[in-house]
Amino acid sequence: MKHAAIAALAFASLAGGAAANEVSGSFEVRVKPVPDEERPNDSRGRMVFDKTFSGPLSGKSEGEMLTAGSPKTGSGGYVALERFEGKLEGREGSFVMQHSGIMESGKYELDIKIVPDSGTGQLSGIRGSAKITITGGKHFYTLNYTLP
Repeated sequence: MKHAAIAALAFASLAGGAAANEVSGSFEVRVKPVPDEERPNDSRGRMVFDKTFSGPLSGKSEGEMLTAGSPKTGSGGYVALERFEGKLEGREGSFVMQHSGIMESGKYELDIKIVPDSGTGQLSGIRGSAKITITGGKHFYTLNYTLP
């Protein structure tokens, strides 16, 4: 019994003492390139974007993205910071997500994390990660998170 209690305490400390939650929904995104000086033979670019989320995560976000790659081949990479403001399962506030992505020949690997201590209001202390899927030209999210 002693070992089971120690294991339970260890798990609770790893999880931050909060239960993990998963929510899914959809979002619309609008991306706009930021005009930049001409750089011959340089594939880097900068974009701004905004999203409107529907479902358990409802609200708006805006972000900035740095990109590099070849639109002709569908390969490239990006990093972005995105600030969400709205409600998550009825709790109101904001938080920032950090993106890192690689695309190769139309396939992609994305890593999206909630920036620690970026939560405000009722979302203060939020931790987690997100996944994006695109099906039939529509965007969907799955957010895994914990709140204290």
